[in-house]
Amino acid sequence: MSVSADDFLAVVTETIGRVAASQREAVGRAADLIADAVRADGVVHAFGTGHSEALAMEIAGRAGGLVPTNRIALRDLVLIGGEPVERLGPLLERDPAVAHRLYELAPVRPADVFVLASNSGVNGAMVEFATLVKQRGHGLVAITSVQHSGRMTSRHPSGRKLADLADVVLDNGAPYGDATLPLPGGGAVGAVSSITAALLAQQVTVEVVARLLAAGERPPVYLSANIPDGDAHNTELEARYAGRIRRGS
Repeated sequence: MSVSADDFLAVVTETIGRVAASQREAVGRAADLIADAVRADGVVHAFGTGHSEALAMEIAGRAGGLVPTNRIALRDLVLIGGEPVERLGPLLERDPAVAHRLYELAPVRPADVFVLASNSGVNGAMVEFATLVKQRGHGLVAITSVQHSGRMTSRHPSGRKLADLADVVLDNGAPYGDATLPLPGGGAVGAVSSITAALLAQQVTVEVVARLLAAGERPPVYLSANIPDGDAHNTELEARYAGRIRRGS
């Protein structure tokens, strides 16, 4: 395979089709879990570290998405928890201890559900956070690469991985290492996990809304803030979840 934008497009197109077909049933189960939580006045908490933070942003606070969503990020330790900025760094996601503080800082209620994203699914903070979520009785949807995670050793003391703890696992279809186009001297270019994770997040959101509509309910969905009346619409809906949803920064 050569290395070009067209080659990458071909790989992305194939991967999207494969993920959409193989994950259809799991998307439905994730939507059932989240729709039930929304009906029970629950909030969807989304958390990802590294590039998987993009998944949390795909779920929480964007146009066409559900209003009862809250984004959790490692920098909450500093912005909300008051810890020094030096606490942040590329290896923080490997520290299981930070999960406890992040959970404490999140405005969580019993009816809430969680969507956690990690391509590898093995880092300590993510696995520990998933462990806490399940210990406290919340529903948990995981978005991960089954292939990549399957070839990794867990970095959590329990030896478990994110997929081991989730009620529903959504496989983003990314290969081991994420990048898809091999290079002559080794390595590869053209990562796909962010693209397919975004697809899965949007499919789940659409299916949640479909379930609410089928039940005769008005789905609490954001309008773009950059259209007329968008702010007024969003502010009215957000007021129902005052103190429970944060858009992050």
